[in-house]
Amino acid sequence: MSGHNKWSTIKQKKGKNDAARAKVFTKIGRELLVAVKEGGSADPNVNSKLRDVIAKAKAANVPNDNIERIIKKAAGDGDGSNYESVTYEGYGPNGIAVIVEALTDNRNRTAGEVRHYFDKFGGNMGTQGCVTFMFEKKGVLVIEREELEKDEDTVMEEALEAGASDFEADEDIFTIYTEPSDFSAVRDDLAKLGYEFASAEVEMVPNTYTKLEDEAAKEQMQKMLDMFEDNDDIQNVWHNWEF
Repeated sequence: MSGHNKWSTIKQKKGKNDAARAKVFTKIGRELLVAVKEGGSADPNVNSKLRDVIAKAKAANVPNDNIERIIKKAAGDGDGSNYESVTYEGYGPNGIAVIVEALTDNRNRTAGEVRHYFDKFGGNMGTQGCVTFMFEKKGVLVIEREELEKDEDTVMEEALEAGASDFEADEDIFTIYTEPSDFSAVRDDLAKLGYEFASAEVEMVPNTYTKLEDEAAKEQMQKMLDMFEDNDDIQNVWHNWEF
């Protein structure tokens, strides 16, 4: 994964206004609800999926009070919504590969909206599996350099000792990769060493990236991503566009 690509996304999210941050909190709140219901426990020590979503929430600066309130609500069955996980695949402008992950209580509504976004901005929704082969599922931990007093060699050594599979260092960040099955253990071990994460989740990482040279195509692609992000049903969008 291209580190600067990931960092561009993180900085963009950090710079969002209050309304956009509230949208992020809403999406992660839905993930917390689903994690409690599917995992059968509100205890993150027992429910590994919930533990992962809590870590993602904290990296996104969701307040602890919000996290605790949502978990209590889910544990008490205070939310009657039944969300199902759905994945859509397709192509953006000039063949950019796109994977859209959603949690929805109305599959038909969400499918129609996703298809509309693809069509509106010069792309098209494809069949299941049409672009997945271009990606690899990996645990990804992003750490800001300026938040650390440790040097690159120390961070790399501690990450690899914790079980990381790969490590990248860019000007602003360290990116640590894990196998999906090792993600929670590596994150927890590094957290015990005092690391804090700008981002912490299992991602679909592109095997290769594609540049858009045409300014109109870049604008269309960004508009499409913005529309996906504004939709409450859509949790994650993975793509191989190199900014």
